[in-house]
Amino acid sequence: MAERVVEEVSNKQVILRDYVSGFPKESDFEFKTSKIRLEAAQGSKSVVVKNLYLSCDPYMRACMRNLTGTYVPSFTPGSPIIGYGVARVIDSGHPNFKKGDLVWGMTGWEEYSLITEPETLFKIEDTDVPLSYYTGILGMPGMTAYGGFYEVGSPKEGEYVFVSAASGAIGQLVGQFAKLKNCYVVGSAGSKEKVDLLKNKFGFDEAFNYKEEQDLDKALKRCLPEGIDIYFENVGGKMLDAVLLNMRLHGRIPGCGMISQYNLEETEGVHNMFYLITKRVRMEGFMVFDYYPMYPKYLDMVLPLIRERKITYVEDIAEGLENAPKALIGLFSGHNIGKQVVLVARE
Repeated sequence: MAERVVEEVSNKQVILRDYVSGFPKESDFEFKTSKIRLEAAQGSKSVVVKNLYLSCDPYMRACMRNLTGTYVPSFTPGSPIIGYGVARVIDSGHPNFKKGDLVWGMTGWEEYSLITEPETLFKIEDTDVPLSYYTGILGMPGMTAYGGFYEVGSPKEGEYVFVSAASGAIGQLVGQFAKLKNCYVVGSAGSKEKVDLLKNKFGFDEAFNYKEEQDLDKALKRCLPEGIDIYFENVGGKMLDAVLLNMRLHGRIPGCGMISQYNLEETEGVHNMFYLITKRVRMEGFMVFDYYPMYPKYLDMVLPLIRERKITYVEDIAEGLENAPKALIGLFSGHNIGKQVVLVARE
């Protein structure tokens, strides 16, 4: 029997230099080229993949700190950073995956990755939609919007919904899900271009640029004079404080993220928490991992909506692994418009 020839190739990687305080900078990252054998170790269940798309997500800021006991592990300085991505299987020792399969899940920020826990990967069966969608609407952000809005938010027809960071990977979906439920939907974003996108592309009933508002409470009262039944929380800080003043009785606040606080060494206090009591508001944080068992159900709902163009999704695609750090950092200054993705390799 002929001996199997295993190819060894160079592998460009994005490395975190050290843990980061304050706003991350491009100089916090470096590039390294190593070698990788395109073979799953004999007897292992590992999978070797070629990375096609990488996902830039706000939660990754927490991974740049030296923290313990958090919901996501910290990155290891000197090693490739880890995040969600879309990849093609090169070799597999796992029975659920074979060479040529397309997958999405946790991978390295590098050209090729050896994944030792492939149980965390999802096989991509539907390829009549853009593969990059599996970093967004058909991946973790989509499941986050779905679980947070429908399961935690418990929407009812005709309710009043407010979404902060509404043009981002998750917010744009929450707004459209709310419109499908015949809710009145308002969003906030950080530029005129993003506000126009919310109203003209995603179908929000109203939107405002929070950077131009001197008084967030007044902005909310102007856009939502009847108050708020569901606030999909992505921002925290001053926005949450203003929202609490405007919640309706028995309102719900799905706590998804608080991006305004991620780069602060000392987080801001929230002063209006007493309104949770007086208005009988339920505020509940959630993790997307809790809803992954519902992924097939979610696909059954959202794929027809995409195919029938009843829902739209905007992506901001940076080309090339060399542009990945800049793309990730841009999330924290609102540079991206829509879901931030990095194209590593074309099919």
